[in-house]
Amino acid sequence: MKKFEKKNRNKLRRIPGRGSYKQKVVHEILDQGFVAHVGFSIDSQPYVIPMAYGRKGNTLYLHGAASSRLINSLKQGIPVCVTVTHLDGIVLARSAFHHSMNYRSVVVFGGAIVVTPEHKERALEIISEHILKDRWQVARKPNPKELKATTVLKINIEEASAKVRTGPPVDEKEDYNMSVWAGVIPVEQVYGTPIPDPQLDPGLLPGVEVRQIYQ
Repeated sequence: MKKFEKKNRNKLRRIPGRGSYKQKVVHEILDQGFVAHVGFSIDSQPYVIPMAYGRKGNTLYLHGAASSRLINSLKQGIPVCVTVTHLDGIVLARSAFHHSMNYRSVVVFGGAIVVTPEHKERALEIISEHILKDRWQVARKPNPKELKATTVLKINIEEASAKVRTGPPVDEKEDYNMSVWAGVIPVEQVYGTPIPDPQLDPGLLPGVEVRQIYQ
Protein backbone atom coordinates (compact mmCIF):
# COMPACT_ATOMS: atom_id res chain seq x y z
CA MET A 1 0.00 0.00 0.00
CA LYS A 2 1.35 3.43 -0.97
CA LYS A 3 2.46 5.70 1.86
CA PHE A 4 3.51 9.31 2.21
CA GLU A 5 7.16 9.54 3.11
CA LYS A 6 7.70 10.40 6.76
CA LYS A 7 9.52 13.74 6.93
CA ASN A 8 10.10 16.46 9.49
CA ARG A 9 6.86 18.32 8.71
CA ASN A 10 4.43 15.39 8.72
CA LYS A 11 6.10 13.18 11.30
CA LEU A 12 3.78 12.45 14.23
CA ARG A 13 5.51 13.04 17.53
CA ARG A 14 2.69 12.94 20.07
CA ILE A 15 1.26 9.39 20.42
CA PRO A 16 2.60 8.26 17.02
CA GLY A 17 0.82 4.91 17.40
CA ARG A 18 -2.43 6.64 16.43
CA GLY A 19 -0.94 7.88 13.20
CA SER A 20 -0.89 6.63 9.64
CA TYR A 21 0.98 7.68 6.52
CA LYS A 22 -1.00 5.42 4.20
CA GLN A 23 -2.42 7.29 1.24
CA LYS A 24 -5.64 5.25 1.41
CA VAL A 25 -6.29 6.35 5.01
CA VAL A 26 -5.49 10.00 4.25
CA HIS A 27 -7.72 9.99 1.15
CA GLU A 28 -10.66 8.39 2.98
CA ILE A 29 -10.61 11.00 5.75
CA LEU A 30 -10.40 13.81 3.20
CA ASP A 31 -13.24 12.35 1.14
CA GLN A 32 -15.54 12.10 4.15
CA GLY A 33 -15.05 15.74 5.17
CA PHE A 34 -16.58 18.98 3.91
CA VAL A 35 -14.52 21.80 5.41
CA ALA A 36 -10.77 22.18 5.12
CA HIS A 37 -8.92 24.65 7.32
CA VAL A 38 -6.22 26.20 5.16
CA GLY A 39 -3.26 27.64 7.03
CA PHE A 40 -0.68 30.03 5.58
CA SER A 41 1.47 32.94 6.69
CA ILE A 42 1.83 36.48 5.31
CA ASP A 43 4.60 38.71 6.68
CA SER A 44 4.94 36.45 9.73
CA GLN A 45 1.21 36.69 10.48
CA PRO A 46 -0.47 33.24 10.38
CA TYR A 47 -4.00 32.80 9.00
CA VAL A 48 -6.33 29.80 9.02
CA ILE A 49 -9.34 29.96 6.70
CA PRO A 50 -12.16 27.37 6.41
CA MET A 51 -12.82 26.43 2.79
CA ALA A 52 -14.73 23.96 0.65
CA TYR A 53 -12.51 21.59 -1.29
CA GLY A 54 -12.38 18.58 -3.56
CA ARG A 55 -9.87 15.80 -4.12
CA LYS A 56 -8.77 13.91 -7.19
CA GLY A 57 -5.91 11.49 -6.81
CA ASN A 58 -3.19 13.12 -4.75
CA THR A 59 -4.40 16.65 -5.48
CA LEU A 60 -6.65 18.97 -3.49
CA TYR A 61 -8.63 21.72 -5.20
CA LEU A 62 -9.67 25.03 -3.63
CA HIS A 63 -11.48 27.98 -5.16
CA GLY A 64 -12.26 31.57 -4.34
CA ALA A 65 -12.73 35.07 -5.69
CA ALA A 66 -9.86 36.05 -7.95
CA SER A 67 -9.50 39.27 -5.93
CA SER A 68 -9.27 37.65 -2.49
CA ARG A 69 -6.14 38.03 -0.39
CA LEU A 70 -6.08 34.33 0.40
CA ILE A 71 -6.13 33.28 -3.24
CA ASN A 72 -3.60 35.88 -4.32
CA SER A 73 -1.28 34.87 -1.49
CA LEU A 74 -1.51 31.13 -2.08
CA LYS A 75 -0.96 31.36 -5.80
CA GLN A 76 2.46 32.87 -5.11
CA GLY A 77 3.50 29.35 -4.09
CA ILE A 78 3.94 29.98 -0.36
CA PRO A 79 3.83 26.86 1.86
CA VAL A 80 0.31 25.71 2.76
CA CYS A 81 -0.98 23.48 5.55
CA VAL A 82 -4.46 22.00 5.14
CA THR A 83 -6.31 20.14 7.91
CA VAL A 84 -9.55 18.17 7.94
CA THR A 85 -11.02 16.75 11.16
CA HIS A 86 -14.01 14.56 12.03
CA LEU A 87 -15.29 14.52 15.61
CA ASP A 88 -16.60 11.02 16.35
CA GLY A 89 -17.14 11.10 20.10
CA ILE A 90 -16.68 12.90 23.41
CA VAL A 91 -14.56 10.74 25.70
CA LEU A 92 -15.38 11.24 29.38
CA ALA A 93 -12.89 9.85 31.83
CA ARG A 94 -13.15 9.57 35.59
CA SER A 95 -10.53 12.28 35.81
CA ALA A 96 -11.07 15.60 34.02
CA PHE A 97 -7.39 15.47 33.09
CA HIS A 98 -8.04 12.41 30.89
CA HIS A 99 -11.15 13.69 29.08
CA SER A 100 -10.57 13.40 25.35
CA MET A 101 -12.23 13.06 21.95
CA ASN A 102 -12.47 10.30 19.39
CA TYR A 103 -11.58 11.73 16.02
CA ARG A 104 -10.12 11.22 12.55
CA SER A 105 -7.84 13.92 11.23
CA VAL A 106 -5.49 14.66 8.36
CA VAL A 107 -2.74 17.24 7.99
CA VAL A 108 -1.54 18.02 4.46
CA PHE A 109 1.51 20.04 3.42
CA GLY A 110 2.19 21.38 -0.04
CA GLY A 111 2.19 24.39 -2.30
CA ALA A 112 -0.67 25.85 -4.34
CA ILE A 113 -0.65 26.19 -8.13
CA VAL A 114 -3.20 28.07 -10.21
CA VAL A 115 -5.34 25.76 -12.35
CA THR A 116 -5.08 26.71 -16.02
CA PRO A 117 -8.21 28.08 -17.77
CA GLU A 118 -8.70 24.92 -19.83
CA HIS A 119 -8.85 22.81 -16.65
CA LYS A 120 -10.71 25.26 -14.41
CA GLU A 121 -14.24 24.00 -15.08
CA ARG A 122 -13.19 20.39 -14.46
CA ALA A 123 -11.60 21.42 -11.16
CA LEU A 124 -14.80 23.21 -10.11
CA GLU A 125 -16.73 20.07 -10.98
CA ILE A 126 -14.49 18.05 -8.64
CA ILE A 127 -15.23 20.51 -5.81
CA SER A 128 -18.96 20.47 -6.57
CA GLU A 129 -19.08 16.67 -6.69
CA HIS A 130 -17.32 16.50 -3.34
CA ILE A 131 -20.05 18.66 -1.80
CA LEU A 132 -22.90 16.69 -3.38
CA LYS A 133 -22.41 13.87 -5.85
CA ASP A 134 -24.17 14.27 -9.22
CA ARG A 135 -25.29 17.86 -8.50
CA TRP A 136 -22.95 19.20 -11.20
CA GLN A 137 -25.04 17.46 -13.85
CA VAL A 138 -28.23 19.19 -12.64
CA ALA A 139 -27.12 22.72 -11.76
CA ARG A 140 -26.23 25.46 -14.24
CA LYS A 141 -22.56 25.45 -15.14
CA PRO A 142 -20.44 28.57 -14.49
CA ASN A 143 -20.66 31.13 -17.27
CA PRO A 144 -17.58 32.95 -18.69
CA LYS A 145 -18.03 35.92 -16.35
CA GLU A 146 -18.19 33.66 -13.29
CA LEU A 147 -15.20 31.65 -14.42
CA LYS A 148 -13.16 34.82 -14.91
CA ALA A 149 -14.06 36.02 -11.40
CA THR A 150 -12.98 32.73 -9.83
CA THR A 151 -9.49 31.38 -9.29
CA VAL A 152 -9.03 27.67 -8.70
CA LEU A 153 -5.93 26.38 -6.98
CA LYS A 154 -4.57 22.87 -6.80
CA ILE A 155 -2.41 21.62 -3.98
CA ASN A 156 -0.32 18.59 -4.79
CA ILE A 157 -0.12 16.63 -1.55
CA GLU A 158 3.62 16.54 -0.97
CA GLU A 159 3.53 15.37 2.65
CA ALA A 160 0.61 14.18 4.78
CA SER A 161 -0.29 12.19 7.84
CA ALA A 162 -3.49 10.95 9.45
CA LYS A 163 -4.25 10.54 13.13
CA VAL A 164 -7.17 8.63 14.64
CA ARG A 165 -8.37 8.07 18.19
CA THR A 166 -10.99 5.44 18.99
CA GLY A 167 -12.17 3.60 22.06
CA PRO A 168 -12.91 4.29 25.73
CA PRO A 169 -11.16 6.65 28.13
CA VAL A 170 -7.81 5.79 29.64
CA ASP A 171 -7.74 6.55 33.36
CA GLU A 172 -5.13 6.28 36.06
CA LYS A 173 -5.19 2.84 37.65
CA GLU A 174 -6.33 4.14 41.02
CA ASP A 175 -9.27 6.04 39.45
CA TYR A 176 -11.05 2.97 38.04
CA ASN A 177 -12.70 2.38 41.42
CA MET A 178 -14.31 5.84 41.47
CA SER A 179 -18.11 6.09 41.37
CA VAL A 180 -18.04 8.44 38.38
CA TRP A 181 -19.60 7.55 35.01
CA ALA A 182 -17.05 7.23 32.25
CA GLY A 183 -17.39 6.34 28.58
CA VAL A 184 -17.94 7.74 25.11
CA ILE A 185 -20.75 9.96 23.86
CA PRO A 186 -20.90 9.30 20.09
CA VAL A 187 -21.07 12.33 17.80
CA GLU A 188 -22.50 11.92 14.31
CA GLN A 189 -23.05 14.26 11.37
CA VAL A 190 -26.35 13.50 9.67
CA TYR A 191 -28.42 15.02 6.88
CA GLY A 192 -31.77 16.53 7.75
CA THR A 193 -34.87 16.82 5.60
CA PRO A 194 -34.24 19.37 2.81
CA ILE A 195 -35.82 22.80 3.28
CA PRO A 196 -37.05 24.23 -0.05
CA ASP A 197 -36.11 27.71 -1.21
CA PRO A 198 -39.12 30.02 -0.55
CA GLN A 199 -38.92 31.08 -4.21
CA LEU A 200 -39.09 27.49 -5.49
CA ASP A 201 -42.08 26.58 -7.66
CA PRO A 202 -44.64 24.74 -5.48
CA GLY A 203 -44.61 21.00 -6.04
CA LEU A 204 -41.02 20.87 -7.36
CA LEU A 205 -39.40 18.05 -5.42
CA PRO A 206 -35.69 17.46 -4.71
CA GLY A 207 -33.87 15.59 -7.45
CA VAL A 208 -32.40 12.13 -7.04
CA GLU A 209 -28.98 13.61 -6.24
CA VAL A 210 -30.53 15.25 -3.16
CA ARG A 211 -32.84 12.39 -2.18
CA GLN A 212 -30.01 9.86 -2.18
CA ILE A 213 -28.33 11.44 0.83
CA TYR A 214 -31.23 11.32 3.28
CA GLN A 215 -33.52 8.48 2.19
